[in-house]
Amino acid sequence: MKNKILLTGGGSAGHITVNLALIPLLIKSGWEVVYIGSFAGIERELIADFPEVTYHAIPTGKLRRYFDRQNFSDVFRVLKGIIEAYKIIRQEQPKIVFSKGGFVSVPVVLSSRLNNIPVITHESDLTPGLANRINMNFAQKICTTFPETLQHLPKDKGEFIGAVVRPELKQGDRERGRTFCQFDSTKPVILVTGGSLGSVYINQTVRSLLNKLLQEFQIIHICGKGNIDRSLEHQGYKQFEYVANELADLMCLADLVISRAGSNFLFEFLALKKPMILIPLPKKSSRGDQIDNAKVFERQGYAEVILEENLTEDSLLNTIHTVYSNRENYIKKMDNWNSDRSLAKLFDLITNSVS
Repeated sequence: MKNKILLTGGGSAGHITVNLALIPLLIKSGWEVVYIGSFAGIERELIADFPEVTYHAIPTGKLRRYFDRQNFSDVFRVLKGIIEAYKIIRQEQPKIVFSKGGFVSVPVVLSSRLNNIPVITHESDLTPGLANRINMNFAQKICTTFPETLQHLPKDKGEFIGAVVRPELKQGDRERGRTFCQFDSTKPVILVTGGSLGSVYINQTVRSLLNKLLQEFQIIHICGKGNIDRSLEHQGYKQFEYVANELADLMCLADLVISRAGSNFLFEFLALKKPMILIPLPKKSSRGDQIDNAKVFERQGYAEVILEENLTEDSLLNTIHTVYSNRENYIKKMDNWNSDRSLAKLFDLITNSVS
């Protein structure tokens, strides 16, 4: 009889990428994999690429740190999610649950505890988010990407494993990416991404600079769902809402990256040695975790940071020229970083927890 694991996490790509790295390894090792996510989240679309995985959807509500009328209705969605997750776990009877976080994970982790199923969680950012701060009370182990995160966790639960980077991202091909984008080889390439949900601020600023940038660069712009501007059709400028199968090739093609500062994206760019310009989510619309992440990368010499309140056409254009001109210095500082063991360490931790 196969061991069965239940995975959860969603809402944004950052709460799914570690699961995407784990799934092929689990399946290859003979595990049966079940996933609980939301009805309309990006996780449902991404997990559909794995026909071996059974996907269950549950209601989910957003956990806010501020007053909003939707807080009242979301309480009932969370409660309904707990009931549905409890039924699914009773039905599936997994040996262990692995949670990557996000709002959908909270009902799953709570229901796992009610069913006496052991839970391992993973925190990508420097400090735990709200969902993981709730989940850690019910988890046996909390895996971290940054060693500094351990100081925010119960001493008997924290486990530093490093950044989990999907192995397939290292298999990208520059020429395939160039062909996919219909780019030529005469100009360097900038990859722009505001995260899986996109960023209005980054999108607007980059687009306002298109005429200047396209004189020197070609641009891959992953702008988020519903954010493609069809009026901007230029040679050397390719827009995508989201990229899945071709992402490794596009990342390989990039000479520098402009990005938000979600931890998973940062470490993927680091693993591929891509110089970065980071524009973290501001504290007015987040808990400041991306600012913390970005500052760590800046101190290590991997990136330059522009705070969103300082983002202008001039500041972005000047930083692009600075980073591109000094790209070899950034790459040299990235040379000693290696993440190859992190996925194996996480897999071993899961395996040993059920043996």
